[in-house]
Amino acid sequence: MMNAGKQVGLIGVGLVGSALAERLADAGFAVAAYDVNPAFGKAIAGLPVRVATSARDAVKDAAIVLLALPDTHATETVIGDIAPVLSAGAILIDVSTDDPDRIASLARTLGDRGVHLIDAPLSGSSVQIRAGDAVAIAGGERGAFDDAAPVFNAISRHAFHLGPSGSGHRAKLATNLLLGLNRAALAEGLVFAEALGLDPTSFLAMARVTPAYSRAIDAKGEKMIGRNYSPPESRIRQHRKDVALMLDAAARLGCVLPLSEAHAAILDGAIAAGDGELDSAAIIEELRRRRVAPSKPQ
Repeated sequence: MMNAGKQVGLIGVGLVGSALAERLADAGFAVAAYDVNPAFGKAIAGLPVRVATSARDAVKDAAIVLLALPDTHATETVIGDIAPVLSAGAILIDVSTDDPDRIASLARTLGDRGVHLIDAPLSGSSVQIRAGDAVAIAGGERGAFDDAAPVFNAISRHAFHLGPSGSGHRAKLATNLLLGLNRAALAEGLVFAEALGLDPTSFLAMARVTPAYSRAIDAKGEKMIGRNYSPPESRIRQHRKDVALMLDAAARLGCVLPLSEAHAAILDGAIAAGDGELDSAAIIEELRRRRVAPSKPQ
């Protein structure tokens, strides 16, 4: 294939990383992957992907390295580890949802060594990424973004360059705010419909063709009705991390996010109840738990 022999490193082989490995391998890239979880090889078993023995092993000889890590601290730690072995001109693509300011600072430090860091979080669940239906939201040097076009073409349906370093993560936070609240609104609407005595399947079919429609209905509606939350496509705990980043950024900017504050409390309740590792559709269970006995007429 046209990309055969093009070396790509991948660090982080969880839900997103395993989907990326499949997309890249299918596009003909020579992929070396690594994760701190020693069982990560199972996630890419059967793929023509080299199982690296360390993060540094994964990035040796790689012109482009993708980072699919759980949080900003992990991203900073891994970059600190691999930076000494990266060649000038190498491109790092951070596809996680990280702190924009901290990643922009990292980009400046790496830039002094001739290494390019693009923040390009992906909008889409692991299932959507695997299907080629994700959207890459990028910030960083335009030239490096253009040079990485073959990788973006392999892992996303659309790739947008929104400005300097940190712009991708800032846009992803705003996008995830909309996504999360759409999901929470769907859950609340279904709980309300159930309380009203409506058949949830019929209600969902009706809502799908009304102005109340959002893609959350297609992605999470059936899961919520069927209480089918495993295996997860995206986890409640991970989205709570994203909401924390939103609220922190809003506080620094003097911006009030009342709906996201309420959303954070609901997610905290779900995590406290043990649902943190479940699919994000399981937010509906916290709303179901919050139902109380109806008040009696006076």
